[in-house]
Amino acid sequence: MDVTTLLIILLVGALATYFSGDKWASKIALLFSLAAFGSAICLLSHFNAGIEISFFKLWITKPTVYLSFYADGITMAMLLLTTALTPIIIFSSFGNDYKNAKAYYSLILFMSFAMAGTFLATDGLLYYIFWELALIPIYFIALIWGNGYVEERKKAVVKFFIYTLAGSLFMLVAFIYLYQKTGTFLISQLLRVPLSETEQFWIFMAFFLAYAIKIPLIPFHTWQAKVYQKAPTAGTMLLSGIMLKMGLYSVIRWQLPLAPLAAKEYMYVFIGLGLAGVIYGSIVALRQNDLKKLLAYSSLAHVGLIAAGIYTLTLDGLRGAVLQMIAHGFVVVGLFYTAQIIHRRFQTRKIAEMGGIRTQSPIFTSLFLILVLASVALPLTFNFIGEFTVLYSLSQINIWFAVLGGTTIILGAYYMLRMFQHVMLGETNTKIFKDVTFNEGLTLVSIIAVLFFFGLYPKPIIDLITPSLENIIIEINRYK
Repeated sequence: MDVTTLLIILLVGALATYFSGDKWASKIALLFSLAAFGSAICLLSHFNAGIEISFFKLWITKPTVYLSFYADGITMAMLLLTTALTPIIIFSSFGNDYKNAKAYYSLILFMSFAMAGTFLATDGLLYYIFWELALIPIYFIALIWGNGYVEERKKAVVKFFIYTLAGSLFMLVAFIYLYQKTGTFLISQLLRVPLSETEQFWIFMAFFLAYAIKIPLIPFHTWQAKVYQKAPTAGTMLLSGIMLKMGLYSVIRWQLPLAPLAAKEYMYVFIGLGLAGVIYGSIVALRQNDLKKLLAYSSLAHVGLIAAGIYTLTLDGLRGAVLQMIAHGFVVVGLFYTAQIIHRRFQTRKIAEMGGIRTQSPIFTSLFLILVLASVALPLTFNFIGEFTVLYSLSQINIWFAVLGGTTIILGAYYMLRMFQHVMLGETNTKIFKDVTFNEGLTLVSIIAVLFFFGLYPKPIIDLITPSLENIIIEINRYK
């Protein structure tokens, strides 16, 4: 199977969904998203059989740009995450009524197409195009179908768009500089260019601005909470479950191999920024009364730890980070989906206005509790594997880094269990909370099954990503 088949399925699916009309849009979108996931599974089987997953063809002659796609182990992991979460996100929206549903669901598929292209592209300019394309659908999804007053929504979304676009321009400048030295944007050629320490520093910082905003890392996080709150739940799922992984993946794929001297020189600074995000996100989450904002700051804390693991420049750090990226993708989508279910019943996101759900819906309460425990890295869940590996890598650099990173577990357990008590226990809300429907239960059980399966047996993913990460480590260490 050609690697472009997956991209074609998602792009054609976006068009077919739009032209299918509002009545059939959700079902057509789900069908194509499942087809894309099936395509990713086929690519994985080819990859495991030793078949190279690639596509290479000249696209533009001046400047020289190639349609260059390649999938190694970590790319395959990100493709599987993207194509597995997309149908879950679409299916989770079935209980909502959307005006102009055909546009809504087609934008979700188009965003999935752009994110998959970002993971696959190995030509710098092609990668940049996909990177920016992913910004367009989420802008409209959040602006048109978001929550709250229109003016507040516009303000949050425009800030996000301008902020991320401006950061990405620095990355484009870095690519242009590298192109002038090599005559190509291909990463395989860019890695062979001898760069001075000064050149590497500026290239590293140009990429860092783009990635730190997208992830986000503090102090570049100011757009996150408002956009997560104002976007519709599917938009928040796309942002937190997949889109922020574009930034983390790109640090591993592009930033560290292209500028390893700068990464080593300033390693402690960037580990510190990641750990600062862990502490800051956890403390701010403690003060939130809006359920989606609490989950947004919780996500900020978790991705801060992932970033810290990446910047250790160790195999354990990179491996733990990728494992945690996948685990975080599933658990955060599950948590935001539970927030949507509660909002459907109570028509509020304020934690103080919830309560008493356990007595009315014990099944939903149990599913919600499992997701809460997974988010705080309970042993036997997938998140525990990732967080433990990252903390171990931090201890190899400095034991105090591991101690500070461990606060994400301690503080996370406190604010998540405190939130669970207020939302699920306590006095009964005056509104009736109906138990989960079949569709809602199926979505949550599917997510929980993934978290437990890979929590008990992470070997398939570890075996998939480790050879690629070993190659990344070799590239990082090529300068002596």
